[in-house]
Amino acid sequence: MGTDNQTWLREFIVLGLSSDWVTQVSLFVLFSITYLMTVLGNFLIVLLIRLDSLHTPMYFFLTNLSIVDISYATSIVPQMLAHLLAEQKAIPHMSCAAQLFFSLGLGGIEFVLLAVMAYDRYVAVCDPLRYSVIMHGGLCTRLAVTSWVSGSVTSLMQTAITFQLPMCNNKFIDHISCELLAVVRLACVDTSSNEIAIMVSSIVLLMTPFCLVLLSYVQIISSTLKIQSTEGRKKAFHTCASHLTVVVLCYGMAIVTYIQPRSGPSLFQGKLISLFYAILTPMLNPMIYSVRNKEVKGAWQKLLGKLSEFTSKLAI
Repeated sequence: MGTDNQTWLREFIVLGLSSDWVTQVSLFVLFSITYLMTVLGNFLIVLLIRLDSLHTPMYFFLTNLSIVDISYATSIVPQMLAHLLAEQKAIPHMSCAAQLFFSLGLGGIEFVLLAVMAYDRYVAVCDPLRYSVIMHGGLCTRLAVTSWVSGSVTSLMQTAITFQLPMCNNKFIDHISCELLAVVRLACVDTSSNEIAIMVSSIVLLMTPFCLVLLSYVQIISSTLKIQSTEGRKKAFHTCASHLTVVVLCYGMAIVTYIQPRSGPSLFQGKLISLFYAILTPMLNPMIYSVRNKEVKGAWQKLLGKLSEFTSKLAI
C-alpha cells in the first residue's frame, strides 16, 4: 500500500460551502448563533416538560425528539464550525465514520419518532376515551426504544458498508460533513449497487414511517370532519398542527435528498438541504411546538412567572 493510500486512511478533507475567508467567517457567526439557539431551545423544552405537569405520552415523545435534535445538530455543526476557521479542513477517518453513523442514526430515529407521534395523535383524536388505556407507559417506552434501535441498527449497517468501499486516493468530500452519498461517491469503483441500497434502505426507514404518518392523518382528518361543532374541529386541528408542521419539514428534505440519489439535487443544493436539516429544522422544532401549543405556552408563562417572582425576591 502506497503513502497516499495511508494518508487517505488517516483523514478526509471536507470542502464545505465556500473557500472565501470572509464568507467563512460570516457563516461561522451565523451558524454559531443558530446552533446555540438549537441547543438552548430544545434543552428548555426538555426542562419545561420535566418541571411542569406535562407528563402525557405526547410530551414524552417530544422530549425524545428534542434530545434527538440536540444530538443531531451536535454530530455535524461543531465540526463544521471548526472547519470554517481552519485552513486545513481535515477530519480523521474514524471521526468521519463516527459522524456518518451518528447523523444517519439520529436522522432515522427522528423519522420513526415522528411516525410514533402521529400514532399518538391518531389515538388522541380518534379514540379519546381510551387514550390513557392505549397509550400507557409501557407501550410508550417500547415505541421510543424501537425508534432508537431501528435508527441505530440501520445506520450501523450503512456506515459499515460505506467504509468498506475502496476509496483509492480520493479524500476530498464535496459536502459540509461526512454525508452518506458524498462519501459513497469517493469510491473508485462502480457505486450503482450502493446507491440502490441507499435508496432501498431509505424507502424502508423513511417511506415506511412516512406512510404510517399519512395513514394516521387520513384517519384523523376523517374523524375531524365528523365532528359537528366548529370548536371541536378547531381543537382537533390544534392537537395535530405542531406535529404536522414538523413532519413536513423533516420528511420533505430527506425525501428530496435520498429517495432519488442519482436524479436528485445538485451538489450545492444537497449542501443547502443538509444545512437546513442540520441547523434550521432542529432550531425550528421547539419554536413550532411552543408557538402552536397552548399547553407549552401556558407552561412557559408559569415558568417565567416563577422566575420573575424569584428575581423580585432577590432584588428586595
